[in-house]
Amino acid sequence: MKITVIGTGYVGLVTGTCLAETGNEVVCVDIDAEKVTQMKSGVVPIYEPHLDVLFDRNIQAKRLSFTTSLDEGLEHGQIIFLALPTPEDEDGSADLSYVLNVSEEIGQKIKDYKVIVDKSTVPVGTAEKVQAVIAKNASCEFDVVSNPEFLREGFAVDDFLKPERIVVGSSSARATALMQKLYAPFVRSGNPIIIMDEKSAELTKYAANSFLAAKITFMNEIANYCEKVGADVDKVRVGMGTDSRIGKRFLFPGIGYGGSCFPKDVKALQKAGKDQGFDFKILDAVIEVNKKQKTILLPKIEGYFNNTLKGKNIAIWGLAFKPETDDVREAPSIDVMNALIEKGANLTVFDPEAMPNIKKQFGDKLTYAHSMYDALEGADALVICTEWSIFRTPNYQKLKQLLANPVIFDGRNLYNVEDMEAEEFTYYSIGRKTAE
Repeated sequence: MKITVIGTGYVGLVTGTCLAETGNEVVCVDIDAEKVTQMKSGVVPIYEPHLDVLFDRNIQAKRLSFTTSLDEGLEHGQIIFLALPTPEDEDGSADLSYVLNVSEEIGQKIKDYKVIVDKSTVPVGTAEKVQAVIAKNASCEFDVVSNPEFLREGFAVDDFLKPERIVVGSSSARATALMQKLYAPFVRSGNPIIIMDEKSAELTKYAANSFLAAKITFMNEIANYCEKVGADVDKVRVGMGTDSRIGKRFLFPGIGYGGSCFPKDVKALQKAGKDQGFDFKILDAVIEVNKKQKTILLPKIEGYFNNTLKGKNIAIWGLAFKPETDDVREAPSIDVMNALIEKGANLTVFDPEAMPNIKKQFGDKLTYAHSMYDALEGADALVICTEWSIFRTPNYQKLKQLLANPVIFDGRNLYNVEDMEAEEFTYYSIGRKTAE
């Protein structure tokens, strides 16, 4: 099939590459000429595990190509994916200007039947708006479909190639048949393609992300309470997670969620509810608790240093909002670092992938280490913000030699409390026995 993907961010690039991998001819459109030039030369502009292999293979096979020309893209594809940004507006709502502006151009340019697919995360009713905007100028038949993505950064390629489910919101039998044909290779193991109306499909994505954000936030609240009463959140988590009604996933406490999806989507659903006169009280609490959770380590750090952080040298391990990505959008590390800098601390940071993106925000306010151990030289303490695998089994003797004080503030509960005691570290984590 001939496919066009408009937008080459995380969602668009993964979508286009993975669709090409099943034999489709895919043209990706982006207005950033420099980015398009890089992609044409084989440079993947984002870090996503396994994407580079598929990207290179499909360029070489001439199934995947790139252009800045919307006309070229619209002429090529029968199915047109809109994988455009829907950033958070000042009032928390999703900004649809990118989606609607491109839709306006699509209506003016299409010459034969197209299926326009909203792949971006968009509020309920967006498909209707896109339909109306295109219809103003379209001289041919077209359909608009809602097909939300459920891709986890760090696992996006696997999630696309082996989806748990595919949601298609469509009221057109013709468009539905084309979408089922397109996705058939990805569900050969029997996972469902779920057909529903467009509004339900749009809400499904927001509901799923908001529920997961609520689950994380609830567990963080339980962890904070564990510290008050002397319980161990790891034992509570296991006890809860073995209940099949709850499940084991998203029960790991820490310093809050971040990224490009959860914060934005929770706020967008909250705002959409207010626009309809509906108060999402659960989402209000999720947003408030997560904001506080991001700096939950700060009182522990201040307490250890007798409320004097000025001039202290702090090492930070992990900057991305989660491991296996270079994405720092809404990353808890940013809140932690801003709070420490405000208190007068000097920060040396390390992350396997995200340092270039953090440097764009912080510049020379930070010292950027070449390795995880380089960051520790002369540091008065280590703070862990992201659970990268390379941090899980460090050389503890090396840590003690490099750190001025053998103290660790672990925002992701990477280490066993008893092991830390045996290694003679002063160790603070989330929801577990606190250091004496």
